[in-house]
Amino acid sequence: MLNRFFASVECVKRRLNPLEAYLVVMSNAERAGGLVLAATPKMKSVHHIKTGSRMYELPTWDEPIIIAPPRMKLYLKVNAMIQAIFRRYVPAEFIHVYSIDECFLDITGSHLLFGSTDEIVRKIQRDILEELRLYVTVGIGDNPLLAKLALDNVAKNRPDGIAEWRYEDVPETIWKIKHLEDVCGIGHRTAAHLKRMGIFSMYQLSQTPLPVLKSAMGVIGEQLYYHAHGLDYSRLNEKYVPVNKSYGKSQILEKDYHVPAEVEIVIREMVEEVAMRLRQNHVDTSVIHLSVGYSKYSIKKGFSHQAKIPSTNSSHALIPYFLELFRRYDEREPVRSIAISCGKITLKAGLQLNLFEDVNRTLNHEQLEVTVDKIRMRYGFKSLMHASSLLNGATGLKRSEMVGGHKG
Repeated sequence: MLNRFFASVECVKRRLNPLEAYLVVMSNAERAGGLVLAATPKMKSVHHIKTGSRMYELPTWDEPIIIAPPRMKLYLKVNAMIQAIFRRYVPAEFIHVYSIDECFLDITGSHLLFGSTDEIVRKIQRDILEELRLYVTVGIGDNPLLAKLALDNVAKNRPDGIAEWRYEDVPETIWKIKHLEDVCGIGHRTAAHLKRMGIFSMYQLSQTPLPVLKSAMGVIGEQLYYHAHGLDYSRLNEKYVPVNKSYGKSQILEKDYHVPAEVEIVIREMVEEVAMRLRQNHVDTSVIHLSVGYSKYSIKKGFSHQAKIPSTNSSHALIPYFLELFRRYDEREPVRSIAISCGKITLKAGLQLNLFEDVNRTLNHEQLEVTVDKIRMRYGFKSLMHASSLLNGATGLKRSEMVGGHKG
């Protein structure tokens, strides 16, 4: 794992030591509720500022704190450079990118070329530090689970940033983890469920009979039982690509939308993006779903409805269906969030027509959308947009310049 990746990259760009600088990466820093996306170790140890903290929590009486806006394109570029260093020691098929700042490597086949596990780990750490000036923490284990737990629970707090957990160490490592939430895969809701069963630690989880966990929690309970014993049979080179059951998009608007016509502009833009993904994957949808959340000042929460439609992946066909749902169920309350999804996905078998359609017009629409997709894939989504995206309320133009919901 790369220590506080976003913050470290920003420090390096400013020729600062990531371990000594007081810096946070923050979105919407102009607002009191601006969100901290990453903070340097000093910010956490001295000021208790971490990911998820807010602008109003930053101290103003001590050392000057650098507030950096997020630059997602820069972070992705640096991440690609790190992946290139990994590939010096491990084939691409034995690398699994877990997140932008975490990655699993299977170095089993690299020992003859590069030495022991410890030697390979330190070479990777050295290369990243010398070339990119970034500090890396490493968890080592007999499987991805043990490596991840070693990283999260020990490596991050060691001077050399390295921790190693093996099968034989489970009673002294995993079973000693006191808080269930400190284990990857156990969130607050899962932990609450376990606590209602009288399970408050990993040791208690490991001693709970498998049938009891499976009966209470299904497949998740079975997985937790094996994880409590340090068992994980996944292989990094055996990639599993699930088939998408639905395609969707959601966004929280920057302000309350009081004009329905402006909401419809946003819905149009979102449908276009989702339809483009359907066409790229050569699939159709026959069930659409629209969720609209109202302002926190509204006495009503919003609505969520779906509809069956003729199978299609055409923007031209999908937009009217979504707008019909909105117009039918909208209660003229200020809108703050919108989510759309397309379900009941099937592989596209061909163009379906009915007796009342103009064949040439339908074919022209399909060819036009494919052409627009190609242009957008090459030059970006904003290279071709409807004029409505320049009207009040439109978000497509601004969001097209973002990466991961933040300014690129």
